[in-house]
Amino acid sequence: MWIPLDRDSAVPLYRQIQQFLRQQIQSGALPTETRLPASRKLATSLGVNRITVSNAYAELEAEGLVYSRRGSGTFIAPPLAALPESKGDRISTSDWPLWQQELLSRTWLPAQRELDQLLESISHPDLISFSGGMGDSELFPADDFRKALQVVLRRDGTEALGYGDWAGYPPLRAKIAHVLTSQGIPTHPDHVLITSGSQQALALVAQLLLRPGDMVLVESPTYTGAVDLFRSLDVRLLGVPLDEQGMRVEQVEDALRSGRPRLIYTIPTFHNPSGTCMNGHRRRQLVALADRYNVPILEDDFVGDLRYEGRAQPALKALDPGGQVIYISTFSKMLMPGLRVGFLVASGPVYERLLACKRVTDLAASNLMQRALEAYITVGRYQAHLRRACQMYRRRRDAMLDALRRYLPAGVRHLSPQGGLFIWLQLPAKLSANELYLIAAEEGVTFAPGSLFFPAERTQPYLRLNFAMHPPDVIEEGIQRLGRAVERLMAHQESEAVSASRQKTVVV
Repeated sequence: MWIPLDRDSAVPLYRQIQQFLRQQIQSGALPTETRLPASRKLATSLGVNRITVSNAYAELEAEGLVYSRRGSGTFIAPPLAALPESKGDRISTSDWPLWQQELLSRTWLPAQRELDQLLESISHPDLISFSGGMGDSELFPADDFRKALQVVLRRDGTEALGYGDWAGYPPLRAKIAHVLTSQGIPTHPDHVLITSGSQQALALVAQLLLRPGDMVLVESPTYTGAVDLFRSLDVRLLGVPLDEQGMRVEQVEDALRSGRPRLIYTIPTFHNPSGTCMNGHRRRQLVALADRYNVPILEDDFVGDLRYEGRAQPALKALDPGGQVIYISTFSKMLMPGLRVGFLVASGPVYERLLACKRVTDLAASNLMQRALEAYITVGRYQAHLRRACQMYRRRRDAMLDALRRYLPAGVRHLSPQGGLFIWLQLPAKLSANELYLIAAEEGVTFAPGSLFFPAERTQPYLRLNFAMHPPDVIEEGIQRLGRAVERLMAHQESEAVSASRQKTVVV
């Protein structure tokens, strides 16, 4: 076989042989099952080292263009089957492998996917979104955190770039334990486990304590990320309704008797999505019931530090008689979501099991980010940032409450949250937040539909508004748009009612 070689070229000889043979194979000049010359023979004819030819053959085999048969030589491989196009909407379901087709038979899909699809359909040039679940990114302390990162890299060097302690950076765990103890939650650093955000903390607890078919007691509504997580594990959800004082704990005992739940998941402080805060009496009742019925409580305190008024209530973990409550929290809402640093607090055998689950999930949370966060907290910047955020978000909450009173029609109800990020709105009877969503998008404003937050999937008259993401002037404009959208929906509903009444009269 003659192969042209340019010995003055910068391209290695083995690569020139590979490229020539590839072109011959792809053009059909070398048909399938053609036997290539033995590497020694081809090397002699080309005047190159045998290793040069062997390397070229190895590269072709890696590309799937040739294959080796022991004792027989190297042969041109049959052409690979054409892969389906990258866009799934261009191929039919039956073209996917069977194991992928089987996935379609499962009923669970993330609730957030519904909102994502709705957002994709919106093309308003000046959209104001109240749908997010975090604070204002303009307030994130990027410069201060950059300085903390620089301090850590200078101080710790490559040590900061390793895996670090499985349970988390010890000084950060000690700092968290100190802060929690000062807030009335006695905590030892050995009971703190650093996680990749509070969502991973929630996932670890679910992975350890729950099995398919188990039941979890939740508030109704509740955090959509928890709903999605539990459904993905084929876990059943039993919802307990809320009022202005949080979960209606008087209904919990019946649920504990009849449903036999394996876990109680609750957001007692500045609840997501309703913004309510469970009163002290109910907190004590809930902990006592969990202890009596031997059911663990998972307490999600995602924005407990964002209090604008009122007296702080004790965390459920502070009322824990001894290992009944697992407490989770995060720095994502207060600082930056991209940190992905959260934590859980647990005591007893459950802590070691959760640590084991953490290790098999991702080994450890980011060592560099943990060290930078600890440095940031130590110099007092975190508390200063928290004070600024509380002042700013309180003004924005008040601006939204004032705009709601001025621009929304009578019959729309809402609570005034004492902290957190959200206002929970209830539309007048028979109005659907899902129907309102598209009308509101046309007006240039979006929100999180209430149906995303309920364990049972159904149309709801509720919507969640995030007041922390925008300054007061943008909030006012957004609520004006929302008011117009509600009035349009009400007018449409009245028109349909009149039309239906006329049709009924004609029939009679």
